[in-house]
Amino acid sequence: MDIKKKDIRALTKEQLRDFFVKEGDKAFRGNQVYEWLWSKGAHTFEDMTNISKATRQKLETHFVINHIKVDQMQKSADGTIKNAVRLHDGLIVESVLIPAKNRTTACVSSQVGCSLDCKFCATARLKRMRNLNPDEIYDQVVAIDKESRLYHNRPLSNIVFMGMGEPLMNYKNVLKAIEKITSPEGLGMSPKRIVVSTSGVPKMIKKMADDEVKFKLAVSLHSAINETRTSIMPFNATFPLEDLREALEYWYAKTKNRITYEYVVWDGINDSKKDVDALIKFCKFAPSKVNLIEYNPIDDGEFQQANSKAIDMYVSMLEAHNITVTVRRSRGKDIDAACGQLANKT
Repeated sequence: MDIKKKDIRALTKEQLRDFFVKEGDKAFRGNQVYEWLWSKGAHTFEDMTNISKATRQKLETHFVINHIKVDQMQKSADGTIKNAVRLHDGLIVESVLIPAKNRTTACVSSQVGCSLDCKFCATARLKRMRNLNPDEIYDQVVAIDKESRLYHNRPLSNIVFMGMGEPLMNYKNVLKAIEKITSPEGLGMSPKRIVVSTSGVPKMIKKMADDEVKFKLAVSLHSAINETRTSIMPFNATFPLEDLREALEYWYAKTKNRITYEYVVWDGINDSKKDVDALIKFCKFAPSKVNLIEYNPIDDGEFQQANSKAIDMYVSMLEAHNITVTVRRSRGKDIDAACGQLANKT
């Protein structure tokens, strides 16, 4: 009878140590295996060269390593790289390497598909198949770090959870992945270089504050008027702006960390002075930064990028109220790797 083997990366270091003690081996063997799995990124038990063949065979008998595979890699004219990542069960997610002058950023996915229903986002059109496991999130980062070193001659410097899925709907696994990414026994990256972007799940934003997370928070806002936001992000009817604002006030009171708002301006949707006034009012309770993001069409033409006059109006009005604002140009549009375009077209 075929017994399903356990994914070894679901075990803690202590559980690995216990396994070896029960098997009549030394506990430190668990430390060695743990190092191979996380800091050395072993894909197979055969990779674990300082462990005896008999021990490797024992691991093979009991466990599997459900490692991701980069199924397809696409390179953009601007240096952006998009990975189509195949998971152990055959499902695919996408992740992106975004190079800049002094840094490289990994944009990683947290779900297969998405739990939410933003009308302007290609990923939202894919039904949510499942949450990613911590190791599947971690593996995306490791793969992009290798590509960053290979193609841009520098290690990965930043991570944004802005790929496929709503990170706060997979909170436990996202947190575990970040723990591994920031651990000296993992990748040793600073949590201050990690941004978790949410469309706004108030209860989970409060939980993040209570958990005293060290990473940064970004909110995909796009409108500070309930009626407008609900028309483009229907889940806003369940999590209205009043609840989101209260959660963000709680976050700031607990963490004292500046809040970043991701904001696309569309023609005829949120490009009027009334929209900017509402955004300014929404932002004023705490130090904040607004990233105005260039829109990336997803084929049907319902949403169109606002003209430069509307963008200039946003910038000048926000700056007049001492709110930091940047205009972020999209990268990787030619390979459907830009913000909102991840939909497994590869």
